[in-house]
Amino acid sequence: MKYFLLFIACLLFGSSVISQNLKPTDKLALLKGTVTNFKGKPLGKEIIMFYNEKTKALVKVNTDANGKFEALIPVGGVYALKYKTFTADVDYTKMEIPNDKEATYEVGIKIEPPKDFVLENVYFDTGKSSLKPNSFKALNDLVEILKIKNTMVVEIQGHTDNVGKDEDNMKLSQDRADEVRKYLVSKGIETARVTSKGYGPTMPVADNTDDKGKAKNRRTSLKVIKE
Repeated sequence: MKYFLLFIACLLFGSSVISQNLKPTDKLALLKGTVTNFKGKPLGKEIIMFYNEKTKALVKVNTDANGKFEALIPVGGVYALKYKTFTADVDYTKMEIPNDKEATYEVGIKIEPPKDFVLENVYFDTGKSSLKPNSFKALNDLVEILKIKNTMVVEIQGHTDNVGKDEDNMKLSQDRADEVRKYLVSKGIETARVTSKGYGPTMPVADNTDDKGKAKNRRTSLKVIKE
């Protein structure tokens, strides 16, 4: 899955666009951003992060209904700009915040959020539908996104390779999709917003003739039904 972003920043000094609520200081720059898709549609309820790899400082903001956000960022550092998707933080680019006083940056971000997404780091016991504990972090990230995007309706999809009987694989994939759905509901996601379906070996994404291909086909994925 590929993600796309166009990043534009310009530095303004003493500009009238400074927020009435947030103001830059000697130590904090003000970032005023807009997030849209490539057709220019504002994207609300997106999570944008600025991470300083040196100091480990993390600034996380949510866009409003118009795709806008504001944040105060410590000056004098290089930040990785990240976008949070369903179960991962996607690195896009880096930006430097110079050690300038009372500076304001305008940031334009263009992204195309995925409609179909493989849920990486979601694991089950071999041949069973029980979730392994190391799946919980990824699923908790998904819960966070679904709570922010509180009108989104999704389908959890279970897939297998072609080893074994088709009917067994269909049942296993359905049970695994059901288990993920059950976990999301247990964390507060409304039942009407999450459906689950097992597709067994019917939708391979790789060749089933070798172990590497089979491993790719054994997956749990998410499809956005309604945004």
